[in-house]
Amino acid sequence: MPITYTSGEQVEVYRFSIPVTIGVPLLALFFQAFIPVRFPRFAVYIDLPLLVTIFFAMARRNPISGLLTGAVIGLAQDMLGRGPIGMYGIAKTVVGYGASSLGVKLDVENAGARFLVTLGFYLVHSAVYLAVGRFLLNMTQNQSWFHGFLAGLANAMLGTFLYFALDKFKQRT
Repeated sequence: MPITYTSGEQVEVYRFSIPVTIGVPLLALFFQAFIPVRFPRFAVYIDLPLLVTIFFAMARRNPISGLLTGAVIGLAQDMLGRGPIGMYGIAKTVVGYGASSLGVKLDVENAGARFLVTLGFYLVHSAVYLAVGRFLLNMTQNQSWFHGFLAGLANAMLGTFLYFALDKFKQRT
């Protein structure tokens, strides 16, 4: 599964209906907030709002909309959590911008590319989240990079299947 460079003329930009644009992130936030009540390990390993941010950013291929998507989803996740408001917002903003910028350059429609992009952006998200917590908020956080990599693999596998399911909602511009 090669990752190929795509010229600007070959890139397909997608849009989504308003119910999908609002409903899918809200559903991901709902699952992220309420499933860990029954399954506590879920929140440790899976980040559904991050996967939705990556999907919408790569599909729209517009850095500004990717940035805004990441910021809105991240801030909404912050409001539902117990941590300081803004940490997920900053991390998902960086990921949304990066994923949409990368979506313009690479063919992100095949499973291998989606897997690698999701794994990479999960690790970027973790690094930004930890850096914001440590350097801006002076929080002490214990993070095992091995467990972070395993969580990245789990998110990449789930994300690859989730992206193919969400592809049904794409509309060409």
